[in-house]
Amino acid sequence: MGLRASKVLVLGGGAGVAAYVWPNPRMDQQESFRWDQDGFNHGPFAFELDPCDKYDFAGTGRSNAADWIRTAYHDMATYNVADGTGGMDSSIRFKEEQSRAENVGDSFSNTLRVLDRDASSYVSIADILALALIISMENCGGPEIDYRAGRVDAMEPNVAGVPEPQNDLDSHIASFARQGFTQEEMIGLVACGHSFGGVQHDAFPDIVPDLGDPNNTHSNAAFDSTFVHFDNNMYVEFMDGTTANPLVVGTNDTTNSDKRIFSSDGNVTMRAFAESPTLFASTCASLFARMIDTVPRGVQLTEVIKPLPVKPHAFMTTYIGNGQLTLEGDIRLWNLTENLNRTVRIVWLNSDGSTSDDNAVELLHSENQVGSALGGRITSMWYSLHNATSSQSFLTLDAAKSNSISKFSVLIDEGNGSGPRVEDQGGIGFRIEDTLMWSSSSCAPTFGTGRLDIAVRKGTSPSRVWVEVDAFSFDLGNVPIEPNAYNASLVEPQAGDDEPYEIWRVDINGEVDLFVDYGIYAEVNGVRIMAVGVRNGGDLDSCTDAPESPF
Repeated sequence: MGLRASKVLVLGGGAGVAAYVWPNPRMDQQESFRWDQDGFNHGPFAFELDPCDKYDFAGTGRSNAADWIRTAYHDMATYNVADGTGGMDSSIRFKEEQSRAENVGDSFSNTLRVLDRDASSYVSIADILALALIISMENCGGPEIDYRAGRVDAMEPNVAGVPEPQNDLDSHIASFARQGFTQEEMIGLVACGHSFGGVQHDAFPDIVPDLGDPNNTHSNAAFDSTFVHFDNNMYVEFMDGTTANPLVVGTNDTTNSDKRIFSSDGNVTMRAFAESPTLFASTCASLFARMIDTVPRGVQLTEVIKPLPVKPHAFMTTYIGNGQLTLEGDIRLWNLTENLNRTVRIVWLNSDGSTSDDNAVELLHSENQVGSALGGRITSMWYSLHNATSSQSFLTLDAAKSNSISKFSVLIDEGNGSGPRVEDQGGIGFRIEDTLMWSSSSCAPTFGTGRLDIAVRKGTSPSRVWVEVDAFSFDLGNVPIEPNAYNASLVEPQAGDDEPYEIWRVDINGEVDLFVDYGIYAEVNGVRIMAVGVRNGGDLDSCTDAPESPF
């Protein structure tokens, strides 16, 4: 299979162990996209699958979910197990591939128009296509599917490789074997994919006539009677002879590819799927995980990304001058239900390792701070930092090392008399980098020159300080996505200044992008240091409203 021809990079931990240690911006983004599927702080897919028959483009009878699943398979189907080329690498975005007869229709361009904007240097377009398949399945009745991150976007189209309806059985078996799947697995993979969607007239006029249905303007002939929901109905209907699948009962038997594939083992697999929804679901979970892990040889994927049981989200420190900094962010508690008696606190150490009774704060939770995954089968509770005295959505801390923050633990008390439990990543704690952080004096240009200001603790003596732009891709050919870097220059402090931080600045002439994230970095003694938290261009104050630099 394709996965055997690639490499898997294990980042740590075994079954039931967190896949990474927070903070890790790349993995934080991947984990959020994978598990924050709906509700509070949801990822990018929620609105596109609610409800599961939603279709973002003109007309009815089709669904985003079906298009996304088809796109993922067609992207993978170029894989060649012999030489390790092709596979899940987003080459389907290239017009050359989309124009081939095997990729007829607009489902691929439509899919990429919706999903491409969510790619970044942390999450490739190929990763996005894999995630879209998973979340389509899970949110529309399907099983949980393992997800590994790290796919690499192709620089050019792959060779043709997707079987077409008119191909004979031997051609289909050979095509799936090239992709790394046996004949039995071919039956399963086609069956799993065709639990959604159907065949539309515009793309396949020789298979589906114009149905003339005002409630189905795309004249989409569905694979089964529940084509926007994952279940085994197609296989029940196939076995009892009631199927309307156009690739089974079409008038031209030459294009009845599903009939040939499903019957190729004497209906053994289809009968088993029809009799056992559980077997069908578990088979699909396994086959789809293998499919999306079929990547070009040499690409290293992470281990399966499991949800962190306690996860900080959007944590960020900001230096506001006058020896003070702010801390903001949320804490997600995974797989918990609402409990009005629950309290959540963070307790932290100062930068010099000391602590005090003041180094603790209770977080705020409201009824709308609930997330979900797996179509609502899992819920997560969210708690936010706030200043109880001022009702501000952040804490204000003394920036001196003896009163700052270096790491924190989360204390969770369910209010049932058992006392609080401590969550601290196995004793490591949740680290906050206070060596460098954003300065509140950063601003976006209205006219002329804007600035991105970085506060660096005095005495750090960095050899370099810079800003990276985590660029999204709006050009389907613009990959791989690499961050642009802008070097900062030290702003000379005023004479007699006793501020604990010095300011480094990037001046920008109208280049702040409102749709990207900016991260800040420094190099100290040859070691790269990364600040916790990013700033989105759209969140920056205009330069006419931003505070002046402390220096």
